[in-house]
Amino acid sequence: MTEQKNTVDSMLPVPKLFAYGLQHVLAMYAGAVAVPIIIAQAMNLPVEDLIRLITADLFTCGIATLIQSLGFGNIGGRIPMIQGVTFAAVGPMAMIGAQHGMTAIYGAIIVAGLFTFLVAPFFSRLIRLFPPVVTGTIITIIGINLMPVAVKWMGGGVGNPNFGSFTNIGLGFITFLIVVFTHRFAKGFVGNLSVLIGLIAGTVIAMAMGVTNFNEVGKAHWISVIEPFYFGLPTFDWASVLSMIVVMLVVMVETTGDSIAIGEIVDKKIGRKELASIIRADGLSTVIGGILNSFPYTAFAQNVGLIAVTQVKSRFVVAASGVILILLGLFPKLAAIVACIPNAVLGGAGIAMFGMIIASGIRSLGKVSFDNNHNLMLVAISIGVSMIPLAAPNFYDQFPTWAQILLKSGITFGSVMAIFLNLLFNGLSQGDEFESIGRR
Repeated sequence: MTEQKNTVDSMLPVPKLFAYGLQHVLAMYAGAVAVPIIIAQAMNLPVEDLIRLITADLFTCGIATLIQSLGFGNIGGRIPMIQGVTFAAVGPMAMIGAQHGMTAIYGAIIVAGLFTFLVAPFFSRLIRLFPPVVTGTIITIIGINLMPVAVKWMGGGVGNPNFGSFTNIGLGFITFLIVVFTHRFAKGFVGNLSVLIGLIAGTVIAMAMGVTNFNEVGKAHWISVIEPFYFGLPTFDWASVLSMIVVMLVVMVETTGDSIAIGEIVDKKIGRKELASIIRADGLSTVIGGILNSFPYTAFAQNVGLIAVTQVKSRFVVAASGVILILLGLFPKLAAIVACIPNAVLGGAGIAMFGMIIASGIRSLGKVSFDNNHNLMLVAISIGVSMIPLAAPNFYDQFPTWAQILLKSGITFGSVMAIFLNLLFNGLSQGDEFESIGRR
């Protein structure tokens, strides 16, 4: 492979791979460990089992990220796509666990992963439903729906008794300023590390203010052993399996949107073949997650914004992130160090990252014609319905559980609405293959 300058296949020196890869890990860490914590609380698991879930999740995140970024055969998109546990599975997993136990959760995950792997080539045919007006809308929706995450982090995190305090908001704002000024005035390698520098500097400032400390690092174990089927051999309840398959269908829609967003940023076309490989990787990683006491895997949209901010397009940077995640899973003390970054600091960096996703979507929509067609209405309604769960999180609580899986994800429902409205307004008249997909 010929070394190229800043392309998706560029191989960077090891120090740069590590620094850029660590930046991605720090940006996604809080989201990566959230699902294991939620499930452990829902199942009333002891602390030692919670630790096992977190380390298994980080370890499997790393494996899934390597599969997606490096690829082998027709598995993996070979794009810089960080993998993490999907939040769409939280509700169904909690219900399955309450009724049938942890082994039923993993049985459902394994079957749903196999289903995803097998239907990938058929689902990838839907790439025809993603012309530029739809992809630009979805990218914008992703950024808008992630922004509240950054805002809540900046306030100190949901449930924090000091949420919205001057200390938390001040820390977040200082971190935000460090990211912005580093991005503006630093050059080359250092400029591309603006988010990492902001996170480190913000954490140091937080330590000086007494907001965070590293006491938990001393309590963490040195080594963690990832034991397959720790909770027992999987059991199969077919209602549970069906609910998890519905989750994976939602995941496939989200993955398609994230893949196209990344393709736009790194100048790589995402067509049927590429999308099938990406979805196969999701399916395989989900099966591995079920075996290693983890959960279903998908693209982490948070990191799309980081690629947009830094413009570092190499998939090998994300592969380095995968290696770091594996190490965090095997060595809990390292994971404990990363966990000491305050939510407020993460929020300050998140404002810039998620805002860049919105900006990327607007840039894509800037190339779409809005004259003598219905595209303006398509964009307006799709973004509008995607914001319903943001404005009123309980809006869909009276709906059936299977419907909530779709409706409570603003990204998923907004994406489905954009696809439907495009078919209604434009049909498939814009071309069968949409060769422009994935290119600027």
